[in-house]
Order: sequence, then structure tokens, then C-alpha cells
Amino acid sequence: MTECIFCQIVEGSAPCHRVQEDELTLAFMDIFPLAPGHVLVIPKEHAENLFEIEEVSLLAVTRMTQRVAHALRAELEPDGIMMMQLNGAAAGQTVFHHHAHLIPRDEGSALAFHPRVRGGDAELTSLAHRIGKSLG
Repeated sequence: MTECIFCQIVEGSAPCHRVQEDELTLAFMDIFPLAPGHVLVIPKEHAENLFEIEEVSLLAVTRMTQRVAHALRAELEPDGIMMMQLNGAAAGQTVFHHHAHLIPRDEGSALAFHPRVRGGDAELTSLAHRIGKSLG
């Protein structure tokens, strides 16, 4: 799936701010963050959405999502963490490779979806390092 940006990230032909990875999954900073610390967790194997992903990959994504959520809470101390997973264009999916969003939330912060404001590389690198360090 060379046209899939997430597949390109997995194979190393597109850059990302890696947080953590294992044999089946990759967690990295969203370059259009809804909040500081916004992380995406993807399966390394291409699957367009929840309906296509193999069960073993889905379970691995869920496991990594929980690990990253614990690290976000420990490192950034948000009031809450929103987990979001979209399936199909009508649901707001813009990258057609299954992925889960983890978005730190603070009381009173405005909620917006896909603002398309690119995060700064220095901040994304710093956050990726901090969260990844919490994961060990």
C-alpha cells in the first residue's frame, strides 16, 4: 500500500515522531494534534478500518492504545483522555488505514475535530520522547 501514508510511515519512507512500537503496532504523534500529546496507534499491517482489520492486529492496537494512555496520563497529567476511532469518510476518517486517536483533555478545553493545524516538530519530538520514555 505505497499510496497509504501510514504504510509509508511503517516502512520508514515517510517520517513520524515515534512514541513506541512493537511487532504488530506503531504509536506516533499526530502531526495535526487536537491537543498537545495527541497520539495515533496503528497496526503495522494495512487494514482500512475496523471492519477489515484482523483480530490479532486489533487486539494488539488495543493493547498498545492502553499502554500509551497510561503513559500520557503519567507524563502529561491531563484531566482525561479521549480515545477516538473513525470508520469511513462519513464518520470523519481521513486516512484509510485503521488507527486509534488518544487525545489528552483538560476540563473546559474546546473540542474540535481535525483542525488541520500542523504541530511544531520540536514540540512533537519532545512529547514523543517524553511519552515513549514513560513506556520504557
